[in-house]
Amino acid sequence: MRLTTKGRYAVTAMLDLTLHNGHGPVPLNEISRRQGISLSYLEQLFLRLRRAQLVHSVRGPGGGYLLARPPERIAIAEVIEAVDETMDSTACGSAQGCEEDGQCLSHGLWVDLSQQIRGFLAGITLADVVARPGIQAIAQRQEQRVRMHSLDR
Repeated sequence: MRLTTKGRYAVTAMLDLTLHNGHGPVPLNEISRRQGISLSYLEQLFLRLRRAQLVHSVRGPGGGYLLARPPERIAIAEVIEAVDETMDSTACGSAQGCEEDGQCLSHGLWVDLSQQIRGFLAGITLADVVARPGIQAIAQRQEQRVRMHSLDR
């Protein structure tokens, strides 16, 4: 599986948005400060998330982003796929010709692993992740860190 920073950041940003769901639109600069992700990078990610209809944007003062569906209905796999990440564990990108004359010996194994990973992530929603033990404490720590940094300025 080639899960890069792009996929990890997209999931992290969507989890942040989930934690603030129900409090109105969340500006990207707030997610940026809490999660330590550059604002320009978040803008690129949210353009893709919006195209995939996972978020809605609200313009103007007090604007930001909202989840397009309840967090119970947004799978982690959808978020990763929305930012063009693949859940492919093969070295050949799932091409049938790993080698000059066909598949390599382990091709089927890596295809099966890719399917297992995708199935696992398709079965976990944003709501599932934020309901895990310790997540609320992490979110509170992040909020407190942002408040402390803003007081230092």
